[in-house]
Amino acid sequence: MARKKLQYQICVSGAARGESAITGAKLAAAAGREIARRGHITLTGATKGLPYEAAKAAQTMGGISMGFSPAASRLAHIKKYRLPLDAFDAVLFTGFEYTGRNLLLIRSSDAVVMVGGRIGTLNELTIAIEERKPIGVLLGSGGMTEEVEHVLKAAKRARTGIIFSHDPADLVDQLIDMIKVKARKIPEDIMEN
Repeated sequence: MARKKLQYQICVSGAARGESAITGAKLAAAAGREIARRGHITLTGATKGLPYEAAKAAQTMGGISMGFSPAASRLAHIKKYRLPLDAFDAVLFTGFEYTGRNLLLIRSSDAVVMVGGRIGTLNELTIAIEERKPIGVLLGSGGMTEEVEHVLKAAKRARTGIIFSHDPADLVDQLIDMIKVKARKIPEDIMEN
């Protein structure tokens, strides 16, 4: 049996609602398409707004979309949280509310694309920084993407590992290159198992 090429899991993080969910919708969809076009998996918080747009676009391109839900079950996801299921090939029901879901989502990701966003997106950004994940900030999408420089300055953090771009295709390409560099540091026998 031929071995399948390793697919990277790239998170698209962004606002479920609010102004940046409108401003960044086309950019989020473009990010999802670009991830799928390169044969990788789009991860999101299984929510509405920008993550939903990315997940839908990834599926439209024939890619895989996986959601991480704050809910403990499919029923709670739909009834309590009022979140969609139609844009996901698989959903992990974490049962850890939003902050716990965010931690699992980011830890499961090889890289993070930040589009627009509000406080939850900021939470995912800070987790990604602490976890040393490659981060791509999609400029022009509004919301928290406009505050990343201020957050880094206030936290006394360098821009190391963080890319800023207006172009979703360029951003995804740069993130994949960063993932590959990190993967080279993992011993071969671990990568094969």
